[in-house]
Amino acid sequence: DKKVALITIDTYRIAAVEQLKTYTDIIGLPLEVVFKPQDIATAIDRFFSYDIILIDTAGRSPHNEDQMTELVNFIEAANPDETCLVLSATTRTSDLQDALSRFGTLNIDKIIFTKLDETTCYGPILNVIARTKKRISYVTNGQNVPDDIELPDSLRLARLVVGDDLLA
Repeated sequence: DKKVALITIDTYRIAAVEQLKTYTDIIGLPLEVVFKPQDIATAIDRFFSYDIILIDTAGRSPHNEDQMTELVNFIEAANPDETCLVLSATTRTSDLQDALSRFGTLNIDKIIFTKLDETTCYGPILNVIARTKKRISYVTNGQNVPDDIELPDSLRLARLVVGDDLLA
């Protein structure tokens, strides 16, 4: 078992911290809230003995330069081992490609796809994988945390994209 801690910089949405605190209480993770990039190193140091430190960021528009600059400042200050971009499976391919291009300055390592349960069109996921060569680290398939967070399964994703009949 790995010791996991969570840091959030999502202090923008109303009740975002409270919602995350509820989740961390349920699953038994410590949570640290950081307001400024220069404070993130201190928060990371507090979790020195932990195996994994997850850093939750606010959802940001890739078209808002101020938000993107702030996000870059936080990520640079954190100096993470890995950076994952969370994308919705319900988003059109062109918008996914645009987001990946604009978030490219963050040196994205992997992608997390959410809302697989809210779409019947899975081709955009395949398009993103093919064009970016980025691996999918997790997918979500519902609202139940942590039960609906899943490791990606290649065969399952292939079945979603092309249908069961073609893979029988």
